[in-house]
Amino acid sequence: MTEANTLNILKKAIILEQRGHAFYKKVAEQAENEEVRSFFESMAQEEIIHLKVLSAQFKAFNKRGNFEPGTFEGAQKSTLPQKVLNLEIMKRIASAGFEASAISAAIAMEQRAVNIYADQADAADDPEEKIVYNWLSTWERDHLNMLMEIDQALLDQVWGDNNFWPF
Repeated sequence: MTEANTLNILKKAIILEQRGHAFYKKVAEQAENEEVRSFFESMAQEEIIHLKVLSAQFKAFNKRGNFEPGTFEGAQKSTLPQKVLNLEIMKRIASAGFEASAISAAIAMEQRAVNIYADQADAADDPEEKIVYNWLSTWERDHLNMLMEIDQALLDQVWGDNNFWPF
């Protein structure tokens, strides 16, 4: 892979994470329920972790032409799934149309991130680059799976609340 292409991918990834952070922060600011606000604030903070890793890799690659090992030590995995997936948050999100819509938008955003990072991990020649993009892909996939669980729970709740069952 060419140096210019690697730097271009890193720039796109940094922008993607900045947009994710801005999105989650805005949703958190507009959330009326404290638990829902905390959930979206946590999502925003995790995007900051990704930004720091990507920025460090951009600087390293731009300076030395390779990825730097160990830039994400101590931030190996998302902490959100253990903290947030509970019935109360599901109910709070379902009762607020804005947050429910934000979940749908977040799914699309996280799916895009998973695809970009997984594709880049497959294309990378530098072993450290593969490690970084696999790490990011896994983390974003955790976000995606969690958001899809929330979305499914919201769908089930709306379906049940409105008696859409044919039997």
